[in-house]
Order: sequence, then C-alpha cells, then structure tokens
Amino acid sequence: MIVDPYFYLAATLAVLIVGMAKGGFGGGIAVVGVPLMAMVVSPFQAAAVMLPILMVMDVLAMRAYWNRWDWRNLRILLPAAMLGTLLGFATARAISADGLRVLVAVVALVYAVQYFRRRSGDRNRPPRPGPGLLWGATAGFTSFSIHAGGPPLQAFLLPQRMHRTTFQATSVLFFFVVNWSKVGPYYWLGQWTTDNLLTSLVLLPLAPVGVFLGRYLHDRVDDELFFRVVHASLFVIGVKLLYDASGV
Repeated sequence: MIVDPYFYLAATLAVLIVGMAKGGFGGGIAVVGVPLMAMVVSPFQAAAVMLPILMVMDVLAMRAYWNRWDWRNLRILLPAAMLGTLLGFATARAISADGLRVLVAVVALVYAVQYFRRRSGDRNRPPRPGPGLLWGATAGFTSFSIHAGGPPLQAFLLPQRMHRTTFQATSVLFFFVVNWSKVGPYYWLGQWTTDNLLTSLVLLPLAPVGVFLGRYLHDRVDDELFFRVVHASLFVIGVKLLYDASGV
C-alpha cells in the first residue's frame, strides 16, 4: 500500500473533486484526478488506484441519474468508445511513464486553456454520427490511459446545449460502461496489484462523500467560480507534469 502522506493529500483532493463531478457539480473537472495524483506517483499507478474508486462512483451516480440519459447520443458514442478503449489497451505497454506524464499534461493544459477561452454560442445541434464516432473513440482512448475521457465527450455533447441533468446523466452512463470495460484489460496489464487495491480501499470511503456533495450542489450552487479555480489549478498541474517529464 502507498504510504507517502503527500500522495494521500493529493489523492483526497482528487477523489473528492472527481466524486463531485460524477455527482453533477463541476462536469468535466473529473479530468483533474490523475494529474493530481501523478504529481506524487507514476501516472500508471495513479490510473490503477483511481479505477476501482471510479467504478463505485459510477454505480452511485447511476442511481441518482437513472434513466435520464439521451440514448440518441449513447448509441453513437458507446460503440466508438469501445474501439478507443481497445486502442488504449493495445498501446498501453508502448507508452513510457514520462510519455504518459506528457499525455496527462497536454490533456490538462488543453482542457484548462479551452475553458478560459470558451465563448457562449447559440448552437443547438442534434447528435451527428461522424463527430460522435471521432469524439467517442477519443474519449475511450484517453479514459483508458489516464481517466481523462471528459474533455472529448464534452466536445461532442456541449454544442447540443441539452438540459444540464440530461447531459450529466448521459455522461454518467457513458463512463459507467467505459470504466467497467477496463477491468479485464487492467488485470491483463498487471495493474491489480495488492498495493494498488489496498490504496484504493483506503480512499474508497471518500467516493460516496464526493458524489453526494456533487448531487447536492448540482441544482443549488452556481459552479462558475468552482470551475475557474479548478481549471486554473489544472493548468498549474499540467505545467508541473511537463517539467517532471522533461527531466530538468
């Protein structure tokens, strides 16, 4: 089991923030989880520790948003995500720890910059199969590698300007399927070690706390300030991970 106190400081923040996102407060800021933990341990280990916690969070979130998702989108996204997950599995051993740090950093930086540069628009598009297949596969790949499927999924769903709860429920079911599909591949890659599973078990009680907070705040709090703080932090984390990967 991991014993570094700095890891548990980072992991506690990561699990609570990811849980709040799963519960409906903060949306795609779940992407902050692995980058936070990867500042202390390798991205491979961070992803392995997070997966069982994400699976429990998905089950809790499914109860909260049951049958409120949009099947039109999911019929396009889920098959594509399975292809992306297979690609992530096929390339997992070819990516070094520093290479994965760079990938985590790039996702973090792009997502943070995109948030601060975004502009509201009047688009209201129905789901289109072509972009859906592209973004679904990308979400499956980045989710398998670093649990960062949120940004690609949002790139497809947000322009549709669907109801906030429908958007959250669709995201919840999408990641329920994707995360549970990783169980076999993670076992094959040797990620289910005793150390990783015990560490997940220690952090697991935080999962329902985060999901409950997210669900409670979903309809009660304007999350704009929260978004800004988390995305600014995500930018700093991305820069730090790029520095670590450079070996300077």
